[in-house]
Amino acid sequence: MDDEKTFHLYQRGETNATFQFESIGMQKYLRELKPDKFADLIAMNALYRPGPIAYIPNFIDRKHGKEAITYDLADMEEYLADTYGITVYQEQVMLLSQKIGGFSKGDADVLRKAMGKKDRKTLDKMKGKFVEGATTKGHAAEKLEKIWTDWEAFAQYAFNKSHSTCYAFVAYQTAYLKAHYPGEYMSAVLNHAGGIEKITFFMEECKRMGIKVLGPDINESLKGFAVNKKGEIRFGMGGIKGVGEAAVENIIAEREKNGHYPDMFDFIARVLQKSVNKKSLECLAYSGAFDCFTAYHRAQYFNVPDGEKQSGLEKIVSYGQAKQAHAIGTTNTLFGNLSAAMDVPQPKIAVCEPWTLTELLDHEKEVTGMYMSGHPLDHFKFELKYYGISKISDFNEINETLHLQPNPGKVLRVAGLIIDVQHRVTKTGKNFGSFAMEDLSGKTEFLLWSEDYIRFQNYLEKGTNIMCTGFFRPRYGRPDEFDFKINSMSLLETVKQTLTRSIEISMHPAAVTAELVDFVDSNIKKNPGKTSLRFNMFEPKENLKVSLYSLDKSFLMNEDMAGFLMNNPDFEVNVGVVSA
Repeated sequence: MDDEKTFHLYQRGETNATFQFESIGMQKYLRELKPDKFADLIAMNALYRPGPIAYIPNFIDRKHGKEAITYDLADMEEYLADTYGITVYQEQVMLLSQKIGGFSKGDADVLRKAMGKKDRKTLDKMKGKFVEGATTKGHAAEKLEKIWTDWEAFAQYAFNKSHSTCYAFVAYQTAYLKAHYPGEYMSAVLNHAGGIEKITFFMEECKRMGIKVLGPDINESLKGFAVNKKGEIRFGMGGIKGVGEAAVENIIAEREKNGHYPDMFDFIARVLQKSVNKKSLECLAYSGAFDCFTAYHRAQYFNVPDGEKQSGLEKIVSYGQAKQAHAIGTTNTLFGNLSAAMDVPQPKIAVCEPWTLTELLDHEKEVTGMYMSGHPLDHFKFELKYYGISKISDFNEINETLHLQPNPGKVLRVAGLIIDVQHRVTKTGKNFGSFAMEDLSGKTEFLLWSEDYIRFQNYLEKGTNIMCTGFFRPRYGRPDEFDFKINSMSLLETVKQTLTRSIEISMHPAAVTAELVDFVDSNIKKNPGKTSLRFNMFEPKENLKVSLYSLDKSFLMNEDMAGFLMNNPDFEVNVGVVSA
């Protein structure tokens, strides 16, 4: 129980997909605590609940020597040392009542039960017995009164150490597997995740861990998520809507028996079309499962050329049926195998334009529930990186921990793709709405009431990419709960042009090339506007810094400039954003 990699995982708060320790608030405390022994995990598991959660900052500070560890009585150190002087478990109270108050084991168990049931009558009776026994041992009455008062408060959240230990032990095992067998572990997690939202969340965790999650592949996918030889996770064919279990089993069984499918025509000739029917084939094509057959792109399977009645996929299905019928007929003929010349010819699949990325992604999400080849927000990486936009995962963390570290009023920006919209009416006839938004890190939901709904309803369309600016504020009548008040909305497509006040580029002088000078000069001339541009040249050895900027040359921030800045690792870019 002292594995270094496992504790490093806990110390970084990278506990998504592990048991018991994966909440955002818990991760925050783990990063602060930096647990290095199993006892820390047991304690955190017991403390992270309503009531004792208030003691976690003290627990952390005491572990790191920032707060003195004190005991009301010296005798208490024996049982409270592991938790840095803080009473965390029922067992600690039981043992202390025996040591300080002279309780028998039976009395201590009665005290435990009374605390668990909050039995005031029994607690009052046990208090007299405790004070009497402790006084006999020479302990001061005022100290005993304080100890008992603390225990009564503790009774509100008392937790059994044996339970916490069992939970922490199972949690440690999951963290160990994640630390040492990341691909295999995350594959198992994905297979048991349940809904699409959870699967998407864990796929993002894989991405953070550096594990590629690849789309379906007819030559590699199993029924569920599985790890390949490279340590990558492959999406399972059983997760594709419209592809039945019988189809998946037949595809895999044939592949395992006779090897990989070299091309689409070999595939269709070998599988049972009773199981792998046209609907299954369409969904496999939409998902990208046939992308390993590089002769054709996805659009070709669905393209019906002018003057023809069959799509590419329908031609392939007809070929497969004819091929299998021919094979049966050949087997039954008196002459055995007929010559190759009498074999079924392969149809010609017409050339057509590939789908756009948007079309490709829409079809993927239609059949898998998620985007596999990219994300609609990939086009906005510059905005998401440089415009002070919070990741939705970070936004959700702020939301969840506001009651711990209140900071209402701080302006936040969050951006993403609208994935769901609801337009509603209150009982009094007033319009309001809600919408869900996702980015590459997660998703969140917002409510819009009255005037805000009227003001922003034109943005509320599924598939729209937006940026919201606002702040958290206490709910009316519920000061411990918070809502996010949206002040402004913008289409992500317009952010670069409308919100860029200035661009500041810092670099080493050696990074100044003729290509850079030519590009900047040309781009500014082509895109006149109000965005200022500044270059900072820094020479670290001589500790010299020179700033270059133009008083009369400004430009309109544009896609070409964004791409140039994003793709140059020698630049450190800072974007000045217009206040919303």
